[in-house]
Amino acid sequence: MNSTLGSLLVVDDDKFILEAMADYLRQLGYRTETATTCGEALDRMQEFPFEVVICDVNLPDQDGFHLLEWASKNQPETSVIMLTGYGTIESAVEAIRIGAFDYLTKPVIDDELNLSIQRALGQRKIVEENKHLKAQLDEKHGLGNIIGRDYKMSKMFDLIDSVADTRTTVLILGENGTGKTITARAIHQMSNRKDKPFVEVACGALPDSLLESELFGHVEGAFTGASQDKIGKFLLADGGTLFLDEVATASPQLQVKLLRVLQDREFEPVGGNKTYKVDCRLVLATNENLEQLVAEGKFRQDLYYRINVISMTQPPLRERVGDIPLLAEHYLNHFNEQTGKQIESISDEAIQYMQRYNWPGNVRELVNVIERAVVLSHGNTITASDLPESIHKQLEASGVPAHFGGNSLKSALVSPERQILIEALEANGWNRQDTAKMLGVNRTTLYKKMKKFEISYEACHV
Repeated sequence: MNSTLGSLLVVDDDKFILEAMADYLRQLGYRTETATTCGEALDRMQEFPFEVVICDVNLPDQDGFHLLEWASKNQPETSVIMLTGYGTIESAVEAIRIGAFDYLTKPVIDDELNLSIQRALGQRKIVEENKHLKAQLDEKHGLGNIIGRDYKMSKMFDLIDSVADTRTTVLILGENGTGKTITARAIHQMSNRKDKPFVEVACGALPDSLLESELFGHVEGAFTGASQDKIGKFLLADGGTLFLDEVATASPQLQVKLLRVLQDREFEPVGGNKTYKVDCRLVLATNENLEQLVAEGKFRQDLYYRINVISMTQPPLRERVGDIPLLAEHYLNHFNEQTGKQIESISDEAIQYMQRYNWPGNVRELVNVIERAVVLSHGNTITASDLPESIHKQLEASGVPAHFGGNSLKSALVSPERQILIEALEANGWNRQDTAKMLGVNRTTLYKKMKKFEISYEACHV
């Protein structure tokens, strides 16, 4: 018997009707089992996870609503189709309310039953596809997608973990290309809003007049060209997260409206007088010094205090050079997969070049450099010659040799390791116990490293 179409359980105390339905469904290719009581049906359901259960309302021990309630609580992925010979609107509404997929009245027409089963199986497939897509989103946009072991990144990870599942507004600071959008997405994906929309607006990409309409929507005729009503990003993000990138570019007029939304969670569309309530979590980002802009009168102080509830700084790549080998390897694997190439590694010399370069474009630039190298490389290893001219020129201009004697990754990491130790000590007020804990080493190891690299408070504060 072909049982690939789906697994069914038919429950009815009328054995003639039960067998007639079961024979019909088996002929169509469904794997079909039967039960004549609610108790027998529940036993079968606990033994095997049926995809669809077709259940009569009137059963000799307990009615079909008991089975429906049990299935809704214990096997929510199983679709239940209710049957009754005494169909009323009230019982149909009750069945759907409890969680029935459909409600059919006896005598059941064969095609009607088959159509209902096919719809139930189709919905189940969509639900499973959605679960798969959500799992992919968790993998793509979750915290694991942010690469880094640097202690500054570890502090940022802890902060993301702490604030993700709250409604608190988050301000992400950092230079262009450091990965602020990736961090915003991770905050959303780790929150209880992850099944709701994540809406991104690049404030700097739009003129003021359009930006206000983009955020709050507009009504027909609000301005020249407004030929119909438009829903704004705040409403689109209702229940989810709204990410405003380059928020420092917002005009004074727009800043007033943003302040009101943050305070009262309500707004009116451009040209409209209807007030909308909205529940969305705001994440904002900027590469500007907002405190300085406030001091210069270019950014509202009250809005600054409102958005600066929780702020986190995305460190530039030049301050986390110890992460460059990790990032380079991650994106090498990524672009190998994209291009179908099988480049095995990046040479120690190329890593040394990358760690001496100051990365004005940050991680975004590194991604482009690795993609370019993967595309252009003809061997199994990316070498220094596969890196763009801009890296070679900067190192030559700075007078710092990109290549050190020894030709080893270990020697390339000496300078970054010393810098990481100094920064960790500074961050902990030179408390060695706290620094060792932050770096995940014991105090003896820290003392040895400090001695090896000639690190002392006095030497670093001359």
